[in-house]
Amino acid sequence: MSKANKYLLPFILVTSLFFFWGFINNLNPILIPHLRRAFRLTTVQASLVDFAVYFGYFLMAIPAGIIMKKYGYKTGILIGLSFFAVGCFLFVPAANTMQYVFFLGALFIVACGLAILETAANPYATILGSPETSTQRLNFAQSFNGLAAFLAPLAGRKFILSQKPLEDEALNALSAHDRAAYLLSETSKVKPPYLILGIVILLVAAIFFFTKLPDKKDDEKTSAAGFLHAFRHKHLTWAVIAQFFYVGAQVCILSFLVLYATKAAHITETEAAYYSSAAGLAFMIGRFVGTFFMRFIQPQRLLAIYAVCCILLSFVTIFGSGIVTLYAVIGIAFFMSIMFPTIFALGVKDLGVDTKPASSLIIMSIVGGAALPPLLAAIADGTHRFQNGYIVPLVCFVVVLVFGLKGYKHAEKAVEIVE
Repeated sequence: MSKANKYLLPFILVTSLFFFWGFINNLNPILIPHLRRAFRLTTVQASLVDFAVYFGYFLMAIPAGIIMKKYGYKTGILIGLSFFAVGCFLFVPAANTMQYVFFLGALFIVACGLAILETAANPYATILGSPETSTQRLNFAQSFNGLAAFLAPLAGRKFILSQKPLEDEALNALSAHDRAAYLLSETSKVKPPYLILGIVILLVAAIFFFTKLPDKKDDEKTSAAGFLHAFRHKHLTWAVIAQFFYVGAQVCILSFLVLYATKAAHITETEAAYYSSAAGLAFMIGRFVGTFFMRFIQPQRLLAIYAVCCILLSFVTIFGSGIVTLYAVIGIAFFMSIMFPTIFALGVKDLGVDTKPASSLIIMSIVGGAALPPLLAAIADGTHRFQNGYIVPLVCFVVVLVFGLKGYKHAEKAVEIVE
């Protein structure tokens, strides 16, 4: 069997993981306005959905790396899928109890599973083939994350969002019994999609369990190396910083898109869901297009070009008005599509035995998705203009631009240029 054929099935299975975690993460733009209305939350309180998810990434990233170093990629993937499924099933009791904190707990468990999966799947995709095409390969796998970003809002619109939601005035006019019944019906809408997704994830775990995968465990000497030791690589340090700000920007742009559309373009949530899906489609197309362009343009250069485009479009999201602002958001989704896999691949490039701890450190930086959306929400609530909060992703894209221009360089290369 040729090496290419040997890697084909494992690569297909790993690529499916990108779709599944992309799907559940891209239900959050639907979940946020839905829970915001059901529990009558402020924008900052609603942003705790993202905080619960990405703080889970932060806490679980290093344990995930330890699992991978000691037991290999396959075991890590199976553990991650188990957490993923359990978290989905917990949406049922969360909906039954009608407690916002229980929804946040379920999302946190899901996120712990996703952190393990991403810590395993991202570097695993880069080693399933030629090192020269690792960045292209990871961008291709991540493209199916974009497909999920297109499909998830459509599914969420159909199964989660109310077609005719009650406004606060109408809700206050209901009797206590009728109000409780209405809110229970609203929270219960999340149960079917998450229950089905949990069952599907268990089936995927079974396929992984019975499939023989090429794997690699580190020996005792390698496993003893500390995670912080990986920071001796300058380009990894820059990658961690850039990924923190990129993920913060992505979550700000996509998770608040439905809410942004209602404020900036003055359309309904159900109409906004179509634009959220369009942004997901742009995100998917952007990854496929970016993968193609990387055959002719160096990944770091393409990253810098796309960062400039995102910066310019961010000004439109802040200062524009009407439907044009939504087109700007869709444009940002297209141009930011390659950023996560490109930063990741450039960050772990040529690290050898430090690859797995480096993967954990970059996944830890996903905590930017927890830290920055509440900042956007605080600016939006504090200035009483939602669009003002989009200064946050604007700054984030500037940091990504710096990484694409110089942060990706290995220390050795930087010395050679100086000399």
